[in-house]
Amino acid sequence: MAAQQPIPVYTNLADLYGNLGTTLNHAERWNHLAEEFQKRFGRKPAYIARAPGRVNLIGEHIDYCLFGVLPAAVERDILIACAPRSAVHPPSEPHHEAGSVIAENLQPKYKRQIFAPAPKRRGSVAEDQVHIEEWHLDINTKELRWESYVKAGYYGVLNNYFTGQDLPVPVDILVTGTVPAGSGLSSSAAMVVASTLMFLAVNDKLDSNFKGTGNQITKGQLVEMAVMNEKRVGVNSGGMDQAASVISIPSSALYISFYPTLEASPTPLPLGAVFVCANSLVVSDKAVTAKRNYNLRVVETLAAARILARHLGVRVGQEEKITLREVVGRLAGEVEEEGEMPLEKLKEVLQKMDGELEVLKPTASDRLGVTMEEMIKMSGLSESDFNNVYLSWVEVEATHFNLYKRAKHVYSEALRVLQFRQICLDAAASPSSSPLAVIEALGKVMNESQTSCRDLYECSCPELNELTNLAIEAGAYGSRLTGAGWGGCTVSLVAEDNVEVFIKKVSETYGPYKGLQGEELSEVIFATKPSSGACVFKFED
Repeated sequence: MAAQQPIPVYTNLADLYGNLGTTLNHAERWNHLAEEFQKRFGRKPAYIARAPGRVNLIGEHIDYCLFGVLPAAVERDILIACAPRSAVHPPSEPHHEAGSVIAENLQPKYKRQIFAPAPKRRGSVAEDQVHIEEWHLDINTKELRWESYVKAGYYGVLNNYFTGQDLPVPVDILVTGTVPAGSGLSSSAAMVVASTLMFLAVNDKLDSNFKGTGNQITKGQLVEMAVMNEKRVGVNSGGMDQAASVISIPSSALYISFYPTLEASPTPLPLGAVFVCANSLVVSDKAVTAKRNYNLRVVETLAAARILARHLGVRVGQEEKITLREVVGRLAGEVEEEGEMPLEKLKEVLQKMDGELEVLKPTASDRLGVTMEEMIKMSGLSESDFNNVYLSWVEVEATHFNLYKRAKHVYSEALRVLQFRQICLDAAASPSSSPLAVIEALGKVMNESQTSCRDLYECSCPELNELTNLAIEAGAYGSRLTGAGWGGCTVSLVAEDNVEVFIKKVSETYGPYKGLQGEELSEVIFATKPSSGACVFKFED
């Protein structure tokens, strides 16, 4: 499977970008980064780590519920050039200890940062604490800074690969990126993946991948590490963003399932279908607004799952955070050790769930949701147990919890993912099928997803609503928000021969785009090809 493959390490850009046919366009940017690194640090980089952003075609806010999703990596990416620092420092630099980092960014607004991990003093460690963390890095989750994502990636490498006498090397790094921050294209996940990968490479933890010997770090392992690393900045990610950034292949979306284990398989996209990303220019920072938005939705879906399981007579451990996916699995008699149930069976169970959700509604129909006290009572847990299981590890801010709407969105969206995937597979298996009919069918599913995100999950915003409506008026077959929402990007399905006209119409009708031309406009609305996943470029001596 794709998740079991090793991280690719390249020594020339033709191999890296061969499948995309755009090597020359990217080579200029990579060369500029390498040259700028040499100017700033006095030597050429040893590696450049690359991690792409992603566009989620369908399946919003269901990955952390363990349902499958359908993202695709975009060509826009984060690049981090790096090299170990020699023992002789330039006179202008202070002495740096083991593992210290000098981090610079090609964007002038991001200032140079110098930091070093602190090894924790080892005391007596109980047998059940063998995985206790041995390193510490200060990450300010209240006032998120660009280097926090670099530190987050570093954290996982330190605590997974430097638990003995081995010490990390001091390193200089230079970052650049074309994934717009807060756009819903997963710039944060791309930064964490690239950072994790870069620290692995510069500390020779990927050497076996390059030499073809030894235990290789797989793509799936990198995904798992990056998911844990991003939690350092206060975001409880479900893993879709990282998996798409790491495992994606060109020309396909990636069907990613998370239960009972992470699996990824390509889904070929139909010919003639182009996806256009449009930035609403409303910045959505998950880490800053998490307690009111993203993390609150995580808690609402988990609480809904426990209440629903109790209603359906599904077993749940006293301290277990059962997910909405696990509820349908146990209800259908799915055996975790035997892998995921057939997707047709999953589809059948999902179609039946809508009639079971009434138990999640507030008693008064005009209420926004259930109160904290009502939610705890519905769960069957004591207040202290509920707080321990659902609130001790995350900060949320709400007076009411809309469990019914959240669960209804999750189950219907999970079904839409399976429908979208099947349309693509059927089209690939039947070359004679009408391309227009296929694109129209996919567009219908995308529009239904946007309605659900807007009305049930309430993760849209007025600008995203306007942008999706304008996209349909401009000729898109389907348009929806992509990413966490509350700002960021939309993704629209457009016929290949209509892309230029579509972009022109949207740019002329969406207010925030007025006055934007040339490169400025192409930064906010652009067509994209599905890209390859994360990799490392190794400079030859």
